[in-house]
Amino acid sequence: MRNIDLDSLEIFRTVAEAGGILRASERLNRVPSNVTTRIKQLESRLGVPLFRKQGRGIVLSRDGELLLSYAQRLFRLADEVESELRNGTPTGVFRIGSLESTAGSRLPPVLSKYHRQFPGVVIELVTGTTCSLVQRVRSHEIEAAFVSEPFDAHELVSSPVFEEELVLITAREVTEVRRASCLRGMTLIAFADGCSYRKRVNEWLSASEVIPARTLEFASYQAMIACVAAGTGFAVAPRTLLTALRATRDVAQHPLPVRIRRNRTHLIWANPGSSALRHLRAILDASVGLGVPRQVVGKVT
Repeated sequence: MRNIDLDSLEIFRTVAEAGGILRASERLNRVPSNVTTRIKQLESRLGVPLFRKQGRGIVLSRDGELLLSYAQRLFRLADEVESELRNGTPTGVFRIGSLESTAGSRLPPVLSKYHRQFPGVVIELVTGTTCSLVQRVRSHEIEAAFVSEPFDAHELVSSPVFEEELVLITAREVTEVRRASCLRGMTLIAFADGCSYRKRVNEWLSASEVIPARTLEFASYQAMIACVAAGTGFAVAPRTLLTALRATRDVAQHPLPVRIRRNRTHLIWANPGSSALRHLRAILDASVGLGVPRQVVGKVT
């Protein structure tokens, strides 16, 4: 791997993005035969095919996808080094992930402060479930992510950043929910499988042998809350999110058992982190200061 230069990786990345040698050669201002030769040399050096034919074009092989993820990291680090040596501050694209609830209630002041301090950094934020975000960090699609307990993040580093109180929400007509059995026959409204909050509430229901009549999956809390307010079913959400969305008057809130109610959001990443990530962690530590990073070697429950 030490023999792979950034120029070869740039040619490889351009071919991957363009989906073909001819289009890549036009972008690179090289003759197609030169691009083809460089790709073949790279494949020979690595001992694996990086592309496979698909129709009239080519797509990445499984090994090619892995190399592309590492190439993106190398380009980011190269840009970062040059920027810091020249200016002393990070620049470039900083890709992070977040739960939608965290993005809506916790991150706006943090990211606003980050932007003020480091205007040269372009933050690309994607949202998803805890499971999907962990996978995207592992595959280097994003550098870090805000995820919720419980999660399984082998070989990643984790630092707790936010304390959350989860509440059960129903239509306002439901005045009291003392136990899980009160929800028997009702509809659960949640994100897709992989959502840690959904996992927690399902475990609570299962302990009382309660099975929701059905489960409706949504992609946003606004839609979920509107559905709950209309009397369609029940859901679980962080109390801070309800406040941020000004939805506290739209639904009834019911306390959950302590083991379900108390929850922490973690920032996870793969070492080594970039300077952009280090500055984000510094802002988080100054804002919330909930913990020291630790190596995750198993499941967090």
